[in-house]
Amino acid sequence: MATLLGRKLGMTELFDEAGHRVPVTLVEAGPVVVVDRRTADRDGYEAARLGFGAVKERRLSKAQRGVYGKAGVVPQRHLREVRGSAAEGLEAGQTLNADAFAPGDVVDVVGTSRGKGFTGAMKRHGFSGQRDTHGVSLMHRAVGSIGSSNIARVIPGKRMPGRAGGARVTVRGLRVIKVEAERNLLYLRGATPGIRGSLLLLRGVAAKGGRKRRGSKEKER
Repeated sequence: MATLLGRKLGMTELFDEAGHRVPVTLVEAGPVVVVDRRTADRDGYEAARLGFGAVKERRLSKAQRGVYGKAGVVPQRHLREVRGSAAEGLEAGQTLNADAFAPGDVVDVVGTSRGKGFTGAMKRHGFSGQRDTHGVSLMHRAVGSIGSSNIARVIPGKRMPGRAGGARVTVRGLRVIKVEAERNLLYLRGATPGIRGSLLLLRGVAAKGGRKRRGSKEKER
């Protein structure tokens, strides 16, 4: 299945044949350039490096200019490496566009989630908070007890307030609703990670026996 890089443009809505409103995310997917190939003989593994977003050469470092000059392709703003089955059939210098996908295809979308800054435990972890009566007067949103009396320390991994968002997130099983090949636009059912203008990695999912649950989220470590 195809693998593309894209830029999130925002969300809108479409109407299907039955007149039902379908929320979709608009993604500019392409043109994507295969900058280089990693081979097992030379590098020890199989992979392909994809570039997206043409940029002026003067905006790149000397090392970056060397990468694109050696490959003989137009310099790209974003460069990502894909391995395994996602790199199969890709050759250096090849150009991929949005028409690599068709309506009805299922894709996994990888991106960086929207940063929320420093937040409390209720927003960060979904804690219910403390009750409003029976002695609780000021600490309704506080974490509560964080330690144990017999060890007198906080156990590592305790869920507490801290920085939320800004992490690599995969949203699985989004269906392609519409493709505008001439504009390299994809309409994906549902929401994708990140803010408008953020970079997304779209991975095609091979069709299997059962339908994949749409919109399930998994944070990749």
